[in-house]
Amino acid sequence: MHDQLSQTFAALADPTRRAMLGRLSKGEANVSDLARPFLKDMSLPAITKHLKVLEKARLITKTREAQWRPCKLNSDAFRDVADWMEQYRIFWEESFDRLDDYLKTITAKSKAKGKNNARKK
Repeated sequence: MHDQLSQTFAALADPTRRAMLGRLSKGEANVSDLARPFLKDMSLPAITKHLKVLEKARLITKTREAQWRPCKLNSDAFRDVADWMEQYRIFWEESFDRLDDYLKTITAKSKAKGKNNARKK
């Protein structure tokens, strides 16, 4: 994967990494804090690999403070995803608006037909 957006979506595809991002959405956390919920199911090296994927995708930044490795979300990477998705949001809103107009037309025709049938009786 060479483009950044592909790396970002590949990183987001994994539920463990999404859970880590969810934790970081509440604020900065060190690697130990991020690892804690997963230690029953995976090794610390596996967790470190997940964090490296998130770093490579630029979704998180990891710094060094003495023996601590604090991690935090990188809002720029999320902005890139949101910008890419915006075009599809616009498409779906326009599609739903067209569907709404169509349903209003069908409903109006159905009501008019019902009134005409009632008059014939």
